[in-house]
Amino acid sequence: MIEKQFFLADEAALLALAERLARLVDGTKGRYQAALTVYLLGELGAGKTTFSRGFIQALGHQGKVKSPTYTLVESYQLGAWQVHHFDLYRLADPEELEFMGIRDYLDSNTIILAEWPQRGAGVLPEPDLKIVIDYVDTSRSLTLGALTTRGRELLDKL
Repeated sequence: MIEKQFFLADEAALLALAERLARLVDGTKGRYQAALTVYLLGELGAGKTTFSRGFIQALGHQGKVKSPTYTLVESYQLGAWQVHHFDLYRLADPEELEFMGIRDYLDSNTIILAEWPQRGAGVLPEPDLKIVIDYVDTSRSLTLGALTTRGRELLDKL
């Protein structure tokens, strides 16, 4: 896995990084016809949902980005992309994803943003990118790891 680390002084910096990544992903649509899966890891309140909000809004969503903590998933049709934002914090068993029809969420034009992905282990697709957000006093440290060729290409451009 190849990694890059970013120091983010505030929420604006976190949103800006999410926007940069979303614009890179959007710019590759013609080149890649496979789904992109991004795992978001970090403690409660670290900024996983904030990152997802910045990413989704950068792809063109105009409204509020709701946390899918209680619904497990919120979906957005954004141009050529179908974005599914999962929050698996309340998931008791990975098999629950099978019962909710996880395979219906996977397509060639799909981006999966998965918070608490370890709770969906064995059922969620393997990630192209893994993002770990940690507290550093009142700031954040973000480690972005690339686990596939596509992930590495995105990371190189970021």
